[in-house]
Amino acid sequence: MRGAVYHWGCKLVEQETPVIHPVILCGGAGTRLWPLSRKAYPKQFTRLIGEESLFQAAVTRLSGPDFALPTVVTGSDFRFIVTEQLAGVGIAPGPILIEPEARNTAPAILAAALVIAREDPEGVMLVAPSDHAIADPAAFRESARAGLPAVAAGQIVTFGITPTSPETGYGWLELGGKVEAGAAPLSRFVEKPDLARAEAMLAAGNFLWNSGIFMFKVSTILAAFEAHAPAMLGPVKAAVEGAEVDLKFLRLDPVAWAGAPSDSIDYAVMEKAKNLSVVPYAAGWNDLGGWDAVAREMGSDEAGNSVSGEVTEIDCAASLLRSENEDVELVGIGLSNMIVVAMKDAVLVADRARAQEVKKAVEALKAKAAKQAELFPYDHRPWGHFESLAVGERFQVKRIVVHPGAALSLQSHMHRAEHWIVVSGTARVTIDDEVKLVTENQSVYIPLGAKHRMENPGKVPMVLIEVQTGAYLGEDDIIRYEDVYARGQGAKG
Repeated sequence: MRGAVYHWGCKLVEQETPVIHPVILCGGAGTRLWPLSRKAYPKQFTRLIGEESLFQAAVTRLSGPDFALPTVVTGSDFRFIVTEQLAGVGIAPGPILIEPEARNTAPAILAAALVIAREDPEGVMLVAPSDHAIADPAAFRESARAGLPAVAAGQIVTFGITPTSPETGYGWLELGGKVEAGAAPLSRFVEKPDLARAEAMLAAGNFLWNSGIFMFKVSTILAAFEAHAPAMLGPVKAAVEGAEVDLKFLRLDPVAWAGAPSDSIDYAVMEKAKNLSVVPYAAGWNDLGGWDAVAREMGSDEAGNSVSGEVTEIDCAASLLRSENEDVELVGIGLSNMIVVAMKDAVLVADRARAQEVKKAVEALKAKAAKQAELFPYDHRPWGHFESLAVGERFQVKRIVVHPGAALSLQSHMHRAEHWIVVSGTARVTIDDEVKLVTENQSVYIPLGAKHRMENPGKVPMVLIEVQTGAYLGEDDIIRYEDVYARGQGAKG
């Protein structure tokens, strides 16, 4: 069977083995890992384990000679974070589909299948969440290859995790027979059980945890949607057909997309389909659904403590202690079975046994309109990021970092003036008709109403301090004239 690696309609490489199209689902808010994970910057983009983000680890894991360039399904707010993090691990993107709004996993997978079908209608898709931790990428790739014969035979393959405990936070899978040639028949999906049911399934030995990772041919999954979720097929197909190319992104049509049912792939297809197989996987997997899961993945010292960052612990036991800011020294004394996560703008202190209740804290913060509920201390933009250092009546001070070669839009403000002081690198600054270079320890003044732009012409990040003064300092006080990122009027940054 021949396969081909594609990138936006261009066939790049032909090979004898079936090419696998990775589809990375990259949405969600990750509220159970607050304060590190927030709506504005969810857990898949953070460095929870190791030096790569979970998203970077996912795309790296599904790359190599057997894989096409990744198809990513994400939201508009994350599109530039996706491209930046892909570049950070040296992986070129395939199609990046932008959901107008989150509609759960089934519409996202269907949209990806319809896009891939344009160029490889019999291609193999491997669909994976972007926020799981898999300790042995090579072993997982081998498991994917083990599932290819079943996929070629028209099966929908899922990956089941060999259970190590009576887990009540996962769905389970019941095997319908013995594992042969890498896969076994899948009898049924089991919803998240109570403890007694989970203990019984663990003892039975023919149940696996549901990883939420699937593999199938494009034609197989499209036929499954037509048979089991026909009401979804029309709206999603219209959203793909009406999609608009925006820079490197494919924006799905918002009107059509709104008509798609918001269902999970399990509910829409998997629980109804009969052509199901499962590949058991036992080499280490964690969906990092809470801080207790993160602690287990981090490992622990002799006292059972999982420690990260600037932390001093004295007589602590079985506790997770993480400082996410090099300027914040976290000190724990006599703590037992605790979770403590310290950031610049928020600190979480919780009983480890109540790790799943962190999402309740996020709801409480939202109810009191606390900005920490959803916003991140660093505001990410396609050109870099900024953080607010000080805010007062009629003034704000920011630290701005601009990537090499990046540029902010040509813009003006109605209600504020700005002072820029370059502290690292060189800025090319446009103020009305004047363009000049501003180097370290130099500054420039932007009068209210002046058209201006900031660029980094160098090869290292450029850092400056911005002092805003005026009657209104909101991010929506912007008139945009030119923008290489094709953002509209009023868009931030």
